[in-house]
Amino acid sequence: MGFAGYKAGMTHVHAIDKQKTSPSFEQKIILPATIIECPPLKVFGLRAYKKTNAGMRCIGQEMAEKTSKNLARKITPAKKKGEKTIDASTASQIRLLVHTQPTFKKTPEIFEIPVSGTPEDAYKYAKETLGKEIAVADVFEPGMLVDVIGVTKGKGMQGPVKRWGSRIQYRKAHGKRRHVGSINPWTPTRIMWTSLMAGQKGYQKRTEANKMVLQIGADGKEVTPKGGIPKYGVVKSSYIIIKGSVPGPKKRAIMIRFGTRLPTKEITAPEIQGISTKSQQGRGRQ
Repeated sequence: MGFAGYKAGMTHVHAIDKQKTSPSFEQKIILPATIIECPPLKVFGLRAYKKTNAGMRCIGQEMAEKTSKNLARKITPAKKKGEKTIDASTASQIRLLVHTQPTFKKTPEIFEIPVSGTPEDAYKYAKETLGKEIAVADVFEPGMLVDVIGVTKGKGMQGPVKRWGSRIQYRKAHGKRRHVGSINPWTPTRIMWTSLMAGQKGYQKRTEANKMVLQIGADGKEVTPKGGIPKYGVVKSSYIIIKGSVPGPKKRAIMIRFGTRLPTKEITAPEIQGISTKSQQGRGRQ
């Protein structure tokens, strides 16, 4: 029900608009897009959860016989001795324990991915994929609407003007100009949580809904610009192209899941004509 990758950078896609309600129907358009490198996920375990009054509780887990050596850089791999046996008939949900296989570093990210279907069918699928790899093409397909989850760029400590976009004070105002005039009213006699104040900006988890998948490929070199992507390099593994932007800087882990709030009207995917591989190294080096 989801996948993970690493943000590589942005490019633009040449396509033909196929949305009938669009003013540019059957016309050539250029769309901004984000390249996310998605190396295959390695399944190193599975867990069964049961829904209780206190929430989802783990009732059993199974681990793969062999795990990647890089997994030990993140956690201590669990031993098979003392594992709980899983009874799929009493489970409410089956989840896969997976880790990424990044191409630009050794330490992976680990997380759980729920498996759709009945617990019995999900457990059967999880047993078949235990110790194997899952490709992004096995989960998503072009034209789907997905939700993208990531951590935004951190901006550090910022004032109310940059953090909230408040108005700059007049030139003859007392005190500073890049501050708010008042942070609370006389009544109620307290500072409201809606007051515009300085603080942390960015580096926050955000979810963007209904992002369209434009293309999925196995060879990332076919979408890598000449000279590589600045601050990332060459996309060496499989990739997925998302329409629009994605939160976070380059090389940050991005979680992609099935859309949870799909639009009611029908959305038609554009017909891709080509992806720009023009050099991004600067005007003098193109």
